[in-house]
Amino acid sequence: MTAAQRALPPGPSLWPALQTLLFWRRLDPFLRACARKHGPTFTLHIFPWGTTVVLSDPDSLRAVLTGSPEVWRAGESYELLAPLIGERSVVVLDGEEHLRVRRKLLAPFHGDMVARYQQLIETIALEEVERWPLSTPISLLERMGAITLEVMLRTVIGAEDPQRLRELRSALAEAVRLKPLVLLMWVYEPLTRIGPWRAYNRRLERARALLRDEIARRRADAAVGERTDVLSALVLENELDDEELLDQLATLLLAGHDTSATALTWTLERLLRYPAALARARSDDLYLDAVVKESLRLRPVLPAITRRAVEPVEIAGYELPAGTTVMPCIRLAHLAGERFPDPYSFRPERFLEGPVESYTWIPFGGGTRRCIGASFAAFQMRTVLRTILQNAELRADRPAAERVANEHITLVPGRGCRAIKLAPRASGRLPGAMPAPARADTGCDMPAVS
Repeated sequence: MTAAQRALPPGPSLWPALQTLLFWRRLDPFLRACARKHGPTFTLHIFPWGTTVVLSDPDSLRAVLTGSPEVWRAGESYELLAPLIGERSVVVLDGEEHLRVRRKLLAPFHGDMVARYQQLIETIALEEVERWPLSTPISLLERMGAITLEVMLRTVIGAEDPQRLRELRSALAEAVRLKPLVLLMWVYEPLTRIGPWRAYNRRLERARALLRDEIARRRADAAVGERTDVLSALVLENELDDEELLDQLATLLLAGHDTSATALTWTLERLLRYPAALARARSDDLYLDAVVKESLRLRPVLPAITRRAVEPVEIAGYELPAGTTVMPCIRLAHLAGERFPDPYSFRPERFLEGPVESYTWIPFGGGTRRCIGASFAAFQMRTVLRTILQNAELRADRPAAERVANEHITLVPGRGCRAIKLAPRASGRLPGAMPAPARADTGCDMPAVS
């Protein structure tokens, strides 16, 4: 027995129902308020996980994310997502089964394999930019979603037929439109048979039916070995049955498209308010890479990940009982001033000054469950951003930074990042371009929670 405290870490004394409401509706300011009052480790009581210990110091993050998967169960804490991505998705699996499926999915996302998609991604991004109207505000969140969905359809599914692409675009776009009301049916099953929940399930099943058909087409394709898409690579392996393959495709398409679109949008939102950084990113690929890393630090798409302890464990000086959910918090880890000085400032240069300490920058998680598509996502971000910056002059529609809002499990720009495409594209600073902010953007804030 160690000297660890038996009691749970301190946390807000608010009723669990109010904590849950704040977590799902005001996630970012709620977490930051709790951290200001209670430090990097605190306890929440929130639905659907119950007692949840939030962690953000590197040692605790490393202990959980690299700890034994037999102790720290991830799939159990994500079972809420099973109706969306499937019961056999790599996200909701644990133990040996998770490792088996993960190994199969990693090969098509190896760095060398990813690079072959560069020209395709550039073409998709350029075609999208050329469709944007001039001098009219657009939602970059919507437009980045169109790009990343097309990239996923072409690289993961390998769809080429125009009619087939239209069907898949429509079905998958509808399947990822998750509103808080829809999420209720995943915790109260009877809702699935009525009203908007029944309608959503019909849309989801349509998307899955189209993916099933793509799997069948690929298995019947005599030339499958000549194709370069992820689905073909997995079919050639022939070690995942159709339902397993369906769940992995749903995971890659629905999760990968949405998160990548949001990450791209946040990066553009930051660049449009820092003209000097934007100008340098156009001509310096190393700096563009640093911009991507700084955007993922300051505006991570996923604020946190979860694990469930299946036996008593010691973490951060506390002895946690079996069944406790822990929440390694990406958002709070990235805002730690002792590791990232002036943490609310957008300063890409910090990633050119040398490597950061391990488990201080974790936008893709860590350990054996680090995001499978991390290399692809980062490569796609750099390629899309470079294409946009070289082919469009953009201006934010207003000087104020967009607030951090939560939409189901992701952090998104509160207004979808509204921007205006200007013409013609000029070198240097355009008349009327936004000046650099006079002070660091601190996002939305709220009083401390007791």
